[in-house]
Amino acid sequence: MLANIVKKLKSLPTSPGVYIFKNNAGVILYVGKATSLKDRVGSYFVSYNTNTRIDANDTNMRMGSRPIEMFMDQVADIEVRKTETVLEAYILEQELIKKWQPKFNVDGKDDKSFVYAVVTKEEFPRVLLLRKRELEKNQNVNLKMQNDKVKLKNIKIPAYAKASAGKQNTKYQIPYTKLYGPYISKKNIEIALKILRKIFPYHSRVQKTEKGCLDFQIGLCPGPYAGAISKADYAKNIRGIRMILEGKKKSLIVKMKKEMLELSEKQEFEKAGKVRNAIFALQHIADVALISEGRDALQCVSTGAKMRIEGYDISNISGRSSVGSMVVFDNVNNVETHCNASIQPNKSQYRKFKIKTVEGANDTASMAEVLGRRFGNSWPKPDLIILDGGQGHLTAVRRVLKNFHLEIPLLAVAKGPTRKKLDRYAFGSVPEISDEIIERVRNEAHRFAIAYHKKLRKKRFME
Repeated sequence: MLANIVKKLKSLPTSPGVYIFKNNAGVILYVGKATSLKDRVGSYFVSYNTNTRIDANDTNMRMGSRPIEMFMDQVADIEVRKTETVLEAYILEQELIKKWQPKFNVDGKDDKSFVYAVVTKEEFPRVLLLRKRELEKNQNVNLKMQNDKVKLKNIKIPAYAKASAGKQNTKYQIPYTKLYGPYISKKNIEIALKILRKIFPYHSRVQKTEKGCLDFQIGLCPGPYAGAISKADYAKNIRGIRMILEGKKKSLIVKMKKEMLELSEKQEFEKAGKVRNAIFALQHIADVALISEGRDALQCVSTGAKMRIEGYDISNISGRSSVGSMVVFDNVNNVETHCNASIQPNKSQYRKFKIKTVEGANDTASMAEVLGRRFGNSWPKPDLIILDGGQGHLTAVRRVLKNFHLEIPLLAVAKGPTRKKLDRYAFGSVPEISDEIIERVRNEAHRFAIAYHKKLRKKRFME
């Protein structure tokens, strides 16, 4: 058995996906998800002597002390299924748990607390999360865990799922719904919907108005009742969410690409651009908050590795006193895990640059100069580079990296046309980093560049 496990550990991929533990009779014991299958599955097996992740050549293995590891002595085989993103791994994990109901996933859990995603049938459908016990109580039905085809009418929405307006005990009726689930973790499906809603915005309030709606102001609600989106386009957003929840991302992208081409042929380039951006977002979904390795809301990736993020910005006034900044965020003081919470500014690693080879206000060329000078030094290699800029900055820095024969993930972040949300352009396999960390790095690079620019400008004024 140990030889078989060691062989599997050697061949595991580093991609996201689902892992399946089986006993020697082929019975499925547990299903889990991972951002890196190799790291996650390997973390369950430790050597006798070092208490660290197993060396794939070491057959002296023992169980760890985590709750899930209490049955590891029964594991005789490991199966893995790769996915493109952690979000897809989560959806596949839930589907397999529902299908197989592995003993160590569902034993000891109160299935009345399982959660369903409910897509309402209204003029502009909403997506709500309801617990199984609430659905059964209000509809007098018995939901089986394996049955995801239940259709309910006149569901009374519990107080916690309603908007804050109106009397607390008021019951809202939904004429018709579609259910997805069940999901064992309410927290994780909430996070999944939060990710999807950024790509496919929808109206979530009971009130049929966008007046005073914060979600509308920040772009999470497309404003159907304000006339900001057509009924047909709104329906496409809901279709997108439904297809993702059904594990049909590839089919969805095919549909969207076809739609983008049709819009381009009609010269509706603005709409085609929005579809293109949504396709890109689907292909680059990344949210570390979904990686809940054994806990409902674990906010970190337990890889045992360090992470270094570098942020860059350019600052000048009409091309004068042009400077560049480099800021560094890392978890150098936390060697056990690399977590969003532990990634902090490392000011001893900050660097500033006077632009020497670029004349005038050419931020793209200035960014290329800064990165070229940066990689001319033997400083530690970053795991991710975040640029304060758009597609042009990304393209320029890609050329720099190519000249240095480097492959480093890039993320260019800039304010969109409305300046209410950030536009993103990515290259390479961008690590799962939260929106909060991305914005902190960008803002710090911006602050550091402006501070240096003002210092030089003041010095020239005094001279």
